Amino acid sequence: MYDVIVLGGGPGGYLAAERAGQAGLATLLIEKNKLGGVCLNEGCIPSKTLLNSAKIYDHARNGAKYGVTAENARIDQTAVVARKNKVVKTLVSGVGAAMKAAKVEVKTGLGEIVGRDAEGVVRVKVGDETFEGRRLIVATGSEAVVPPIPGVKEGMAKGTVLTNREILDLPTIPKTLVVVGGGVIGLEMAGYFQTCGSQVTVIEMLDHIAGAADREMAALLQKAFEKQGVKFHLNAKVTSVGDGFVEFEEGGATKRADAERVLMSVGRRPVTKGFGLENLGVLVERGRIVTDAQGRTNVPGVFAIGDANGVWMLAHAAYREAEVAVNTILGKRDAMRYQAMPSVIYTNPEMGFVGETEETCKEKGVAYRKVTLPMSYSGRYLAENEGGEGRIKLLIDPARNRLLGCHLLGSYASEIILSAGVMIESEMRIDDIKEIVFPHPTVGEIIREAVFHA
Repeated sequence: MYDVIVLGGGPGGYLAAERAGQAGLATLLIEKNKLGGVCLNEGCIPSKTLLNSAKIYDHARNGAKYGVTAENARIDQTAVVARKNKVVKTLVSGVGAAMKAAKVEVKTGLGEIVGRDAEGVVRVKVGDETFEGRRLIVATGSEAVVPPIPGVKEGMAKGTVLTNREILDLPTIPKTLVVVGGGVIGLEMAGYFQTCGSQVTVIEMLDHIAGAADREMAALLQKAFEKQGVKFHLNAKVTSVGDGFVEFEEGGATKRADAERVLMSVGRRPVTKGFGLENLGVLVERGRIVTDAQGRTNVPGVFAIGDANGVWMLAHAAYREAEVAVNTILGKRDAMRYQAMPSVIYTNPEMGFVGETEETCKEKGVAYRKVTLPMSYSGRYLAENEGGEGRIKLLIDPARNRLLGCHLLGSYASEIILSAGVMIESEMRIDDIKEIVFPHPTVGEIIREAVFHA
């Protein structure tokens, strides 16, 4: 009998298990594949390893404008993938060590929910073994959406059509790559392969890239990508995938793009089927498990965190949801707040954003005023970016004089955006932010500059 059974060993699952174990709860973590889940093995970490290699390569090729010349710079895709695998292996081992330190029992295999008895005890089967727990945390993650486009299934069988999983292990750089979907994963991989020598074409059904990002900032990112050579087709629909090409409709015309490889990156969906969730009567709507602010489902003692609940499909959201769920199990008051959840697109340049966008403000009827500045207002940004066209945008509540949203395009955006998130989370007034001392010279000072311009 366990106090907590956690189903899924991704970011939310393994952290929930660790926190529960550290609190003295008898905890079982069940993972069907590898600890770390998609994020660690097939997403966040491996993609950033590749992107860092591309950044170094880009610096080597274009160092002359900084007074540094490197001859015959090249990228070795085999070596890049090998280093990626080494990094992933190290981190997966670290997760395993953390589970051992927290006295969490780990079981490898597909966990299948058998049911729940009258006393609320949940039974989960792994192979021939059955385990019982007083609480169940569902952290089954998400999977790539593969639309039923003619030719896609055949291309996947041949290895010419890829998802985020396969493209991270691609042994060679294709001459041409078509990315279907201009969201986070699609843009990051488009940036990597364009830098490494592919001719990349991005086909997106919407009239903008970067999903929920501020439209004005997304347009600036697209412009930066186009300067690097990436081709974009917006308001376009892929109709078929053939041998070496992709056909799509744009503006009422049928067009074709060369494609030695195709990346299907049209989104992800929560994994809610295939492990017996229906045996508990858990409410699922639009493919996601419905939860409250504590991660509780409609079934007492059953929680859902991370991508499985579909609220905010980001690893750092899953981390916090894991802590809230475990705190609730321990009887501590806690709740999820999503109004200051930061997001990052790790392209070159990086994009980071938190809080409201102009679009969400208009949808909600929220009054706002904005200020935008070139990132060159930061001395360090100017020193490190020859010809950089980064930008900051702040959205401010004119009545309460508080920060509503912050949007950054430029170097270190992924690190700086946390500062703005803290300001929004704590509801700091603009006058309070003016009193914060930023270290100089840093790119992060751009927030101070923008606040004083506001």
